[in-house]
Amino acid sequence: MIYTMSYQMYKCERGLSAAEQRAADDRAGEAAAALRDLRLCLGRAFRLRHRTRPAAPVRVLSSAR
Repeated sequence: MIYTMSYQMYKCERGLSAAEQRAADDRAGEAAAALRDLRLCLGRAFRLRHRTRPAAPVRVLSSAR
């Protein structure tokens, strides 16, 4: 939403109403939950890629035998 400059100045001087504060808190909580889920998802993706094992065991042949 777009508010007039006078309304924005009024809100800045007087603060948010209880309902507006609750709505802002809800939005902040939803954003925090979305960021947490994204971080966990990305963490799992990178962790899985780095821990992959080769399909067959690798043997090193020594020519000194």
